[in-house]
Amino acid sequence: MLALATGAGAGLAVLAGAFIVYHWVLRARLRRSIRAEGSAVVILLRNGVLVDCTPGVAEMLERRNVDGLEWEELRHDLLLRFPGIPPDPPEGVTRLAAAGDPDSALTLVQRDGLLRVTIEASAHGPGHLHHLLQIRTRYDYMQRAMDAAPNPVWQLDERGQLMWSNAAYDQLVEIVGPRAHADGPFDLPALAPGEIRTSRVHLVGPDGKPLWFEVTSRPDRDGWLNFATSIDTLVDAEMAQRNFVQTLTKTFAHLPIGLAVFNRDRLLVLFNPALVDLTNLPVDFLSAKPDLFTFFDHMRENRLMPEPKNYASWREKLADVISAAREDRYNETWTLPSGLTYRITGRPHPDGAVAFLMEDISAEISLTRHFRSELEMTQSVIDCFDDSVAVFSRLGVLTFSNAAYRTRWDCDPDSAFAEITIIDATRDWQQECEASPIWAEIRDFVLTLRERSAWDAVVTTRTGERLRCTVEPMPGAATMVRFTRMDTVHAVRTEALAAPS
Repeated sequence: MLALATGAGAGLAVLAGAFIVYHWVLRARLRRSIRAEGSAVVILLRNGVLVDCTPGVAEMLERRNVDGLEWEELRHDLLLRFPGIPPDPPEGVTRLAAAGDPDSALTLVQRDGLLRVTIEASAHGPGHLHHLLQIRTRYDYMQRAMDAAPNPVWQLDERGQLMWSNAAYDQLVEIVGPRAHADGPFDLPALAPGEIRTSRVHLVGPDGKPLWFEVTSRPDRDGWLNFATSIDTLVDAEMAQRNFVQTLTKTFAHLPIGLAVFNRDRLLVLFNPALVDLTNLPVDFLSAKPDLFTFFDHMRENRLMPEPKNYASWREKLADVISAAREDRYNETWTLPSGLTYRITGRPHPDGAVAFLMEDISAEISLTRHFRSELEMTQSVIDCFDDSVAVFSRLGVLTFSNAAYRTRWDCDPDSAFAEITIIDATRDWQQECEASPIWAEIRDFVLTLRERSAWDAVVTTRTGERLRCTVEPMPGAATMVRFTRMDTVHAVRTEALAAPS
């Protein structure tokens, strides 16, 4: 939007400059057409106020009347044609040539508070009236164009007084009031010679709502040209973006996960307190918006990331990290020398930005390792049993078995291509045992959702070995099926009866 505003300002500058030139050329031609050829226009002022003048002065100055006209106003009207007019005419005679017309002159004669202003011009050829109409037509075109411009354009003289303005400027003055500042509604700083300045200015509308403009001021022959562009939409967007970032910052401030957002230039533009806690990086360092390479270099120096084996290739690897994060495929687990474990995730953001999430998963990793250790211990203990044990889920899928079960039934669930179900298991049992009605009952027991009670039955293998099959419900609607050799059961009972009372 700023680029558009600058381009619009440059175009309006050319148009306004040409308009002012035509405006004053036409005014000069009109003045000279009012009187007879070779005659002069004379204006008398006493103590800075007009007291008498030759006929046609009001039309020449494009005023309804000139009664009470003051010197400052008269000088303002003549300044573009005679740019050398002093603010305070000295005593005696002062003669000035017209700009671009050496045959026309203005003479100031001041004595004892009486100022005589004489304007003289050369005679014109027969084509003067036609040329005057052409200028008038072009003037009308440019006047309509400038008044139709949606942005205010105005000119100030070297003293900061308004010399010319378009309709948009006049309308703005009606809205905000002409006395907001000394030079109109805009409070513009003074310009150095040859300086071109762009300023952001806000005015207060009648409803109290601020009106934002970007004003470009550039020097002109007789003062400064100013071009204002409304930027209310841009300011509202900036405010909305700032509020959104503040809202995100407040939201992320309570997250335990560290957040670092880098913009398309790879500068850190957003982080939360959790990032400071996890990285121990100084807040002033993060607030200074370091680039992504500097950020990770400090992480490496503080031993908050795995030490690369070859530092020379570290930058290349970091470039790969950025590329992976932009494609939403970066996810790594860092095991640090301190014993902590961090999960680092890279996520792409709009406009080429990249966000990194840093999460401390040390407790999760420790719990997982402890749980895995307990599972391994439990598996080792159950593997020591002579009984064949298998556990099925509520959906009838084999979820656990011991070494004795895998040996007896020649079953290896870990190497199976698909899940082993209760139907597959009972088919294997049935092939190894003599006919028995309990296999269908076991299938129904495992897959039923109603209240269940443990039961057992005796089956005989095809080799003549008798097994006691015990079916027991487990928590979570699971089912345990255990096969025990009958000679083992008999030996246990015999030892129990032989034991002294």
